[in-house]
Amino acid sequence: MTETLPPCPECSSAYTYEMGLLLVCPECGHEWSPAAAEPVGGAEGGVIRDAVGNVLADGDTVTVVKTLKVKGSPSGIKAGTKVRNIRLVDGVDGHDIDCKIDGFGPMQLKSSVVKKA
Repeated sequence: MTETLPPCPECSSAYTYEMGLLLVCPECGHEWSPAAAEPVGGAEGGVIRDAVGNVLADGDTVTVVKTLKVKGSPSGIKAGTKVRNIRLVDGVDGHDIDCKIDGFGPMQLKSSVVKKA
């Protein structure tokens, strides 16, 4: 299999597969058309959206929607952690939020793992 399928727009799972003309996520059951997969999330035209589709801006407060592992930390960032005063950046590997998290310090997050508070 040489073709790479996009991750699920609902849960960001990398285990998507094709079923006829649709793409399917085995983890959350979401089905979508490959043509509709491109505009969801991401930074098209400079607009950055959170996990549920809200437009983010500098200075917003967001909540982490799923537990994140952090290299070098035994606990990680738990779901429900509030992050205040975010900055939107053009980061590396899809990390488009620059922030400071209490207990962890400065770091970058992906907009697909946060929702606007």
